[in-house]
Amino acid sequence: MALNLLGLLAAYLIGAIPVGFLVARAAGSTDIRRAGSGTIGATNVLRTLGVGPAVLTLVGDIVKGYLAMSAARAIGPEPWAASAGAVAAVAGNCWPVFLRFRGGKGVATGLGAFLALVPWAVAPAAGLWIVVTALTRYVSLASIVACVSLPVSAALLGYPRHAVIAAALTAAIIVWRHRENIVRLAGGRERRLGERARTA
Repeated sequence: MALNLLGLLAAYLIGAIPVGFLVARAAGSTDIRRAGSGTIGATNVLRTLGVGPAVLTLVGDIVKGYLAMSAARAIGPEPWAASAGAVAAVAGNCWPVFLRFRGGKGVATGLGAFLALVPWAVAPAAGLWIVVTALTRYVSLASIVACVSLPVSAALLGYPRHAVIAAALTAAIIVWRHRENIVRLAGGRERRLGERARTA
């Protein structure tokens, strides 16, 4: 059990690395959390600083999610340790200890973690994200639809129950982190992809 807990801690700490915050600092921004949506994710970096920093943030978050889940799998001896590690990685991204628990929304980190855990289930979820984004230009809506579809895809493809549960828990976290976006979507006030945010 100690090794399983160590694996979860490692996954959380890797997931908590504030990639968007660090990229924004390197690009000259004082604090990306004071701009746009107030998160450190790639979408807010895109609206605030442009394509280059956003791509770096996206890739960094995906890679750290993959590495975090892989660390939990390597350290924890139980089969469920990898699945729990994926959830821990997303929790780390959303509530990073390094930034007083003010982080991102977990989408890119979750993508990386579940690419390592249930790769074939990620494919239809990613396809939905692309379609919804292309049709609506609402990244938040696309992210919600994609993450909710992931546990369904994992179950239909026969992945272990602990992986399906992990996908469902991650979807719940991501939907919760998008609760303000949901309110704006319902009120017609959500910004579309390509609209720049005002900096503080």
